Amino acid sequence: MASFRPKPDTSETISDCYHCGEDCGNYPILFDERSFCCSGCRTVYEILGKSNASEYYRLEQHPGKKVTTGEFGTRYAYLDNTEISHDLLEFSENGISKVKLFIPAIHCSACIWLLENLHRFHIGVRLSSVNFIKKEVTITFRDQELSLRQLVELLASINYIPHLALNDLQKDQKRKVSRGIYYRLGVAGFCFGNIMLFSFPSYLSVDDSIEHLLRQNFGLMNILLGIPVAFYAGSGYFVSAFKGLRKGFISIDVPIAFGILVLFSRSVYEILSGTGPGFMDSLGGLVFFLLIGKWYQGKTYQALSFERDYRSYFPVAVTVISDQGEESIISLKKLRTGMRILVRNQELIPADAILVRGTGSIDYSFVTGESTAVFKNEGERIYAGGRQAGASIELIVEKEVAQSRLTELWNQDPAGQDKKTRWNLMVDVLGRYFTIVLLLLATVAGISWWFINPSKAVMVVSAILIVACPCALALTLPFSFGGAMRVFGRYGFYLKRTGVVELLSRVDTVVFDKTGTITRNDDLHIDLTSLDMAAGDLHLIRSLVRQSTHPISVAIYCSLAPCEADPVSNFCEIPAKGIEGTIGNDFIRLGSEEFAANRKSQSQKGNCVYITINGISRGFIRISNRYRDGMEEVLKSLSRRYELHLLSGDNDAELPNLIRFFPSKDHLRFNQSPHDKLQYIRYLKQQGKKVLMIGDGLNDAGALRESDCGISIADNIYLFSLSCDAILESSRFRSLGLLLRFSRDTLRIVKLSITLSFIYNLLGLGFAITGNLTPVISAILMPLSSVSVVGFITLAIFFAGLRFSANRQAGE
Repeated sequence: MASFRPKPDTSETISDCYHCGEDCGNYPILFDERSFCCSGCRTVYEILGKSNASEYYRLEQHPGKKVTTGEFGTRYAYLDNTEISHDLLEFSENGISKVKLFIPAIHCSACIWLLENLHRFHIGVRLSSVNFIKKEVTITFRDQELSLRQLVELLASINYIPHLALNDLQKDQKRKVSRGIYYRLGVAGFCFGNIMLFSFPSYLSVDDSIEHLLRQNFGLMNILLGIPVAFYAGSGYFVSAFKGLRKGFISIDVPIAFGILVLFSRSVYEILSGTGPGFMDSLGGLVFFLLIGKWYQGKTYQALSFERDYRSYFPVAVTVISDQGEESIISLKKLRTGMRILVRNQELIPADAILVRGTGSIDYSFVTGESTAVFKNEGERIYAGGRQAGASIELIVEKEVAQSRLTELWNQDPAGQDKKTRWNLMVDVLGRYFTIVLLLLATVAGISWWFINPSKAVMVVSAILIVACPCALALTLPFSFGGAMRVFGRYGFYLKRTGVVELLSRVDTVVFDKTGTITRNDDLHIDLTSLDMAAGDLHLIRSLVRQSTHPISVAIYCSLAPCEADPVSNFCEIPAKGIEGTIGNDFIRLGSEEFAANRKSQSQKGNCVYITINGISRGFIRISNRYRDGMEEVLKSLSRRYELHLLSGDNDAELPNLIRFFPSKDHLRFNQSPHDKLQYIRYLKQQGKKVLMIGDGLNDAGALRESDCGISIADNIYLFSLSCDAILESSRFRSLGLLLRFSRDTLRIVKLSITLSFIYNLLGLGFAITGNLTPVISAILMPLSSVSVVGFITLAIFFAGLRFSANRQAGE
């Protein structure tokens, strides 16, 4: 039981709340031998303990926010309104709902951990993920166990109160950007200019009594102008430093805030005591130029975010049916409300739509993480992001979906987040210890100058604290990798996240799938001469293969004469085996000989697709592969640097053609099931290899996910593969070696940029320690370091891109 007990006045020091770190006062709430400032903080501590989530407190000291207790009453009752909740929810189907909420209280790694572990607090929460930069949390929950209102109340009970404004109902509106930086910049600039004006008597150094009186009065005016500079324009640095120190973390804002405080205090002392003119002009210039640097950094991050969100995603394609019944493929951006679309087995639903033909068996795991199929009948709505599992269906688009929405679903794949990058980790560690070393250096320099020349000690300490900044270091990775992603995107290579650039640069082993990867899906030769079927029965085959997106199914479909598709029931597609379904009274199987005819034969070489109707063999279709243009050059180029392997679900008929490209016959594996491919990737990784898997995302999805980096080759990009880290347009296959080389060039640019940042800091510190740098010049140099690093990265990526383009044209 919790108990109230006053603290002894002398024997105990005032303690901080174990949850939020605030002062508990004279009457703390004691529970579990720990002190809490209020019952709300104690309640959250109890919830965490009961949910086996106590590791929350190991992430940071006092990571929580102060909790305001009390019943919510009808505060969130409006969320029970079906119309309002429908507008707020991104998805609601079959008892599973998904919502994205803006939570301003997100501020540290502990917040991220807690919000991504909401399932420990309530069984109704299925999945939650945090976007720290945007302070948003996306939550998937079971609405039969937890309503939207109850979810919001759960968040509010642990003081992560969502911001539910009316503009949240307008999905396409952007949240307004805070204008605070502009107000502070204006105040700092105004005060800086006037302080310079009032400091002219000091600059002129005239000693008559009138000038002395002016200096005194102007000095007082400078103090008045310095107050808003230090404590309004510079308040962000004090707030950030204070919050960091409360959490036991020394951020880069700590030395800046300390420098501002030292300059202001020293200036006030000199002006009021008459011992000097102070440094208010330096203070005004310091804050003004620091805010310019902060504004510039914010603008550059916004530009990078815009490029990533709106320009670097890949073009998803959609099959559209015209009024005349003709099928054509268009890009998603051309999809409009009212269009009739065809969605085959395992294809993604590209937009909210109404089912008008067929039976839907929708897998929404792409959206919710739940793999349970949701069955839909004609006339029912299907949400974007679902994947059809079964016979093809036709839909009428009800609501257009932005391309960036599908890209976001691809990016949020939790499995991909396990592929960590070393450079991100290294930069985090450098940034963590940078400030500590800087403070120690400033302390040593200040003490030394106090004995050498006390009048310069304050200036030296301030210059040291200001000139050295890890901002340039922090900008290196997002701008280098972000720039590389833009170059890749221009050449048909689309990455899931920036860290994939580093993963690509580290691989030493490349594993290819055969069908649809090194062979062309759009140029298969189909030989129907071995079929034992009347020409009038070929429509059965065409109707069945129409349901599948496998390259061979598509090729057979295109080779047969157009006819009206018959409805298919009980359709099933078994990876690496074949497809089956019922058309009228006929049960049809099409695939490998073992699958379709239930027999195993080695007499027939080459790729053949066998057909049985009602258990009676109707012969086979011979498939002749054609390798992709430039395949020989790509494999030869890659073999000079990488160890090459090939996996195929087909027989070894192509072995004589392929063996010359691979170092050993053991590196070519045929008759591989999807599970065999996955196990082979695991075997290579156990040997210490850094594996790049390249496939088509169909029968090799598990291998793509298991590899260190997975690339999906796409002919017509309507198979939105969740398993891969990148998608390469098939027409760009010839550039594969150059793309990998460009990733290595980008990593070299990262190393050079980090070196440039260190050189800047070392030179700046050298001048500051020797007393040859004023705080104002330091404040100018600080943002210039970020500008120079961003400029270097931009130019380096630009020229590397030009070289990539030139090499690509030369190769063609």
